[in-house]
Amino acid sequence: MSQRRHGRSVAAATLAIGSMIALAACAGGDGGDTAAPAEAELTGRGPITYVSSPDASGAAKETIDAWNAEHPDEQVEWIELPLDADQQRQQMVQNAQIESDAYTVLNLDVVWTSEFAANRWITALPEDNLPVDEMIPATVDAATYADTLFAAPYYTDGALLYSRSDLLQAAGVEAPETWEELQAACDAVLALPEAAGMSCYAGQLDRNEGLTVNFSEAVASAGGSLFTADGQPDVDTPEALTALEWLADGYADGTIPRDAITFQEEQGREAFQSGSLVFLRNWPYIYNALNAADGSSSVSGKFSVSPIPGLDGPGVSTLGGRNLAISSCAENKETALEFIRFFVSEEQERARLDLSSRAPVYSALFEDAAVTERLPYLPTLLTAVETGQPRPKVVQYGAVTAAIQDAVYEAVTGDTDPEEALAALQTELEGIVG
Repeated sequence: MSQRRHGRSVAAATLAIGSMIALAACAGGDGGDTAAPAEAELTGRGPITYVSSPDASGAAKETIDAWNAEHPDEQVEWIELPLDADQQRQQMVQNAQIESDAYTVLNLDVVWTSEFAANRWITALPEDNLPVDEMIPATVDAATYADTLFAAPYYTDGALLYSRSDLLQAAGVEAPETWEELQAACDAVLALPEAAGMSCYAGQLDRNEGLTVNFSEAVASAGGSLFTADGQPDVDTPEALTALEWLADGYADGTIPRDAITFQEEQGREAFQSGSLVFLRNWPYIYNALNAADGSSSVSGKFSVSPIPGLDGPGVSTLGGRNLAISSCAENKETALEFIRFFVSEEQERARLDLSSRAPVYSALFEDAAVTERLPYLPTLLTAVETGQPRPKVVQYGAVTAAIQDAVYEAVTGDTDPEEALAALQTELEGIVG
């Protein structure tokens, strides 16, 4: 993968909150002051819905079943949304815009929380009713907008590099810390007879939220950021160009296989799990599936986990994860708050770790010997979370991420020159955030 270096270096900055949009809240919502606590509004008990992406592990269902067994009059119905993150967001936004009470507890990508809070689609939560003091600070910050808690951290996420450790050992190379080392490791591994037919590296390059995440990480790992500290777009930079050219060059020269342009998280997992890839950038949730001993994984016991690589050293992860929030249009908000408190409790987070490798939001679980023995990537993940960068914390996030996806996709596939793509993207983002 060729790399074109550019001289200027800027420090990665924490992204600023965008301006607030004042829309009418649903009846029973927060009212006029988005930043005001809404403890008085969290009233009503009875059945509720939990609105979420699919969970193949079954861990979330176990928690819901446990709640339902103890609350016969306050049953939780799971409304399952599509796997695609953009489609999930779209359906939740549509539900809010028509002021429907069909959705109660929303499983939000961390980056949506600011948008939903600013638009008054979710209601503020009382901090003294949730164990936020025991959670990793970065996860609580991702659930906060305008100094107010609008959601409860459910799980956190950081990017990990999955490597075929058996093949690296056979080739006499280590897990890479830089992009250059990744390319060299691939050259060595793919020369092995046992690596015939394999490809080097994949992440999530389909034109959806995963592409924004992968590009954001590449830019941060080259020393840049997508937005400045005061919330202004900053993508027409040498650092962003280095990152975009790394992806585009890798796709052009075959380092990234052709079908990887269609990969979301699950397609990448399947490719690595079937033995088609040397390296995969993905989230920790795939660890259990990769390590399954039931014959479903051809890489069980043959892979390792390390930080994602960067330009000159270990890369910078995008902070991922999910938060649970209460729809402003929902009924039975008191039950919803109690369910959220139950769902995100340390006891339930620990119980879900028996089925899922999704990262907990309690640092104590990252240091528990019984947990880390079974999930040895947790210390690496904790570092990724603590040093990670959020995506743009802007009210207009839907338009921002769509613009990024379009520009990056066209550049990676070779339809647009990377320099031209970034210049146009800068202009478009400036128009979106105003």
